Amino acid sequence: MHKILLIDDDERLAELLGQYFQRFELRLDSALRPSEGLKRLSLIDYDLVILDVMLPEMDGFEVCKRIRKDNNIPIIMLTARGDVMDRVVGLELGADDYLPKPFEPRELVARIQSIIKRAHGQRTNTLCFGKLKIDTKSKTASLSETPLSLSSMEFQLLELLANRAGETLSRDDILNQLKGVEGDILTRSVDIAISRLRQKLKPLDVIKTVRGSGYLFTGAPS
Repeated sequence: MHKILLIDDDERLAELLGQYFQRFELRLDSALRPSEGLKRLSLIDYDLVILDVMLPEMDGFEVCKRIRKDNNIPIIMLTARGDVMDRVVGLELGADDYLPKPFEPRELVARIQSIIKRAHGQRTNTLCFGKLKIDTKSKTASLSETPLSLSSMEFQLLELLANRAGETLSRDDILNQLKGVEGDILTRSVDIAISRLRQKLKPLDVIKTVRGSGYLFTGAPS
């Protein structure tokens, strides 16, 4: 059972999430104050932290910075403000994901499960999606044990999509991540790279186009 730590001064939220998480074999511990949360992290080996931005003693950004000084544990930040800059700052400080309040508990659980699986894959240097295996250390991929011939850009595109499985990425998101891989990348280049990658992954069909939004990797981690 994965252990999750919630640092949030909303006692009712902790109670509701704790009950809900049990359905998904997630154990939730909660800390109402940052000092308590940081102490728990120093004593217990958690799998993920859910961290609110608006906290007593110090805000969530400062807590995130303190955690990141000596701990790579995945962090999901929560905020009621919905400010884009909050999200940017949180991610720059080392948060793995960001969810505005109010949110659906099922969405939070989905993000937790995805991040934990991704973190496990990064520790083993391998992302597995059934017959598709992506080795992030050697920068190689194989399908049904057959090596895939991928360019540097195609591999990094595949790795990016796989790491964000279940999340729709816009062309701008992809451009921001891949700039500098193979010189200047234009928006049209993303579409071409996606098309080539799809061809090389056949018969596997795991990259979907979300009309008006971008691209979605639908592979299920295994």
